[in-house]
Amino acid sequence: MFIRDRHEDLSTMGITIIWDHQVPVGLRLPVARRVEMILGMPVSNADAAALINGYHPERSQYDAAAILERVLLMKNRAGCTGPVLLIVTHDLFVGGCDFVFGLARPQTGCAVISTARLDNRFYGRPEDFNDLADRAAKEGSHELGHLFGLEHCTDRECVMFKPATLAELDRKKMALCPDCRRRLGKHST
Repeated sequence: MFIRDRHEDLSTMGITIIWDHQVPVGLRLPVARRVEMILGMPVSNADAAALINGYHPERSQYDAAAILERVLLMKNRAGCTGPVLLIVTHDLFVGGCDFVFGLARPQTGCAVISTARLDNRFYGRPEDFNDLADRAAKEGSHELGHLFGLEHCTDRECVMFKPATLAELDRKKMALCPDCRRRLGKHST
């Protein structure tokens, strides 16, 4: 289950971003506004009201697929029918990958991203709030794009380009390319 910042009808809402309690509260509004700008859809924020599972002590990471199971449970219990994105601070992996920035399951309408590798401090760089907010919005919009039926894009500046590194993520613009924008319009109507 999750708790909304405002009392709203869950069946008519656009995108819901659920925030793990460890994510700095100051990121909520800037990230939500950037996601709204990128995808052109309303976003509401909610608090995660359940513990996140999937921790693997041998890797010191969380299994993103296991987290998505919990997100689906929270979504169903709350009666939410729209897409849901969970944002956590835990470093994520899936399958044979060393790490992932995020993961989406279009068939359930659930996605998760982690701020761990989006934060300059992970790389020994000075903390930068705007870098973190921009990266979280781009990665969150990317995973949400999958929930709306968008595939990976070959345009390196498009939000739907699949970055393998932080530099590739930073190269992306805070926008969909014209082709992905057109495809999104077809899926959201």
